[in-house]
Amino acid sequence: MLVISSREFRQNQKMYFEKVDNGEQVIVQRGKDKSYALTPVSENDIYFNSGMIEKIKQSIRQVKEGKVKRISSPDEINELLGL
Repeated sequence: MLVISSREFRQNQKMYFEKVDNGEQVIVQRGKDKSYALTPVSENDIYFNSGMIEKIKQSIRQVKEGKVKRISSPDEINELLGL
């Protein structure tokens, strides 16, 4: 098991995702009292049903097709959220 800081994770995300894909357990520590376990999601995952997996796949297709809205300011976030 690897325990890393959130800063280390941010700097080397790809490497840590690959380690998790290869079966290694990775824990990301954030501050002194928070930790998160990296876990791959599959269609058999109890937290995601097939409907959620299809929505994720659809979102990936939309990104590849360039059907995204870029947000670059707090005002644009508020507008998107209807605030």
